[in-house]
Amino acid sequence: MQIGEMKVLIGTAHRQLGESICDFIGVPPCAVRVERFPDQEVFVKIDENIRGRDVFIMQPTCPPANDNLMELLIMIDAARRASANRITAVLPFYGYARQDRKDQPRVPITAKLVANLLTTAGANRLLTMDLHAPQIQGFFDIPVDHLYASSVLFDYLRTFKDEDIMVISPDVGGIKMANVYASHLGADFGFVAKRRMDHSNVEAISIVGDVKGRSVLLVDDLTESAGTLYAAAELLRSQGATKVRAAVSHAVLNDKGYERIRSGFLDELITTNSVPLDCKGLPITVLSVAPLLAEAMLRINNHQSVTSLFKQKGV
Repeated sequence: MQIGEMKVLIGTAHRQLGESICDFIGVPPCAVRVERFPDQEVFVKIDENIRGRDVFIMQPTCPPANDNLMELLIMIDAARRASANRITAVLPFYGYARQDRKDQPRVPITAKLVANLLTTAGANRLLTMDLHAPQIQGFFDIPVDHLYASSVLFDYLRTFKDEDIMVISPDVGGIKMANVYASHLGADFGFVAKRRMDHSNVEAISIVGDVKGRSVLLVDDLTESAGTLYAAAELLRSQGATKVRAAVSHAVLNDKGYERIRSGFLDELITTNSVPLDCKGLPITVLSVAPLLAEAMLRINNHQSVTSLFKQKGV
């Protein structure tokens, strides 16, 4: 089946990443205007003909999450009404992913709600990366391509293979991810048992694994306030760790998170540009996922397999 010429629309959430993706693909961004009315309603106008085209709309739903999500939905609706052949929503970061289950009385499953909204707006496919809960793929009745940032992070982490590294998950839920990283680096792994005090503060209780005299790599998919990383790093240093780094797919840092990173509790935070970051003067290394996303988009457009891109080594 002929899908049509590729068109890439970029939202306002992360234009730099969108433009980098277009550079790798070799196509200019599609002309689109995104404006705000005085009451902050979003207005979108696509200034090119996209009839019959294979349209990709790049917009992470990072803070302000509600504004960026609404803008994405409106862009999808505009593309559908402009007779796009197929619409792929490209979300390097999928917001609301932590609300993936009903773990308390009278709470929503917002990750499923977002899936419904994207599909109802007119998305025919989702391209995303490192979902907080992989089962969110099952919330969609459209194809989902789930990429892993580990393929980008591993290339950088190879530079530390000569160190006596131990990979640590900052909580029990990340043991599988820690095992993948440890297998790749040929390192031991362990985890930190923690207790969450509130949304931004965590108490690290104990460590499973001997970190004395070793360089530690904390691995996680997401950090905002850096509370989990901060508590884990503090405990690791008290147990004799000589160096503490963290590798995180999505650094959606708020003011508290930047403040904690600035305090120097980590020797280095290694992350991707899935969301915009202001890391000037901070020990943050940002790796680009633009080539990974661009390759996936090209393969989708050309009806090629994306499997090799979302295989996570060791899983």
